[in-house]
Amino acid sequence: QVQLVESGGELVQPGGSLRISCAASGQTLSRATMGWFRQAPGKEREFVAAIRWPSTSTIYADSVKGRFTVSRNNAKTTVYLQMNSLRPEDTAVYFCAAASTHLINTAMSLERMYSYWGQGTQVTVSS
Repeated sequence: QVQLVESGGELVQPGGSLRISCAASGQTLSRATMGWFRQAPGKEREFVAAIRWPSTSTIYADSVKGRFTVSRNNAKTTVYLQMNSLRPEDTAVYFCAAASTHLINTAMSLERMYSYWGQGTQVTVSS
């Protein structure tokens, strides 16, 4: 079992930056994929970004490419999402998810491939 806890969500102005975190505990994730998804009010949850290891690879949704960066700490216990140039349309609850396997690139954006989910953290972009 893996427990995931997101943190760092807050209110930020358009054009601002924010880093949110996802702390993993429980099963050791020596070979895994972790993803970030988001859900805006009245919309379905959508993929944002993902990272896998040990052969590190990252992928991003087109809507955040060039603005968001996903990374992890060396202990592989925390994954971060650095969000720059934030826009009002980035407002959503951000969820992290984990798969205790090394997903191929085409699978990293698929919700059904992730077994573990956090409770989410609210990010609001507004002036």
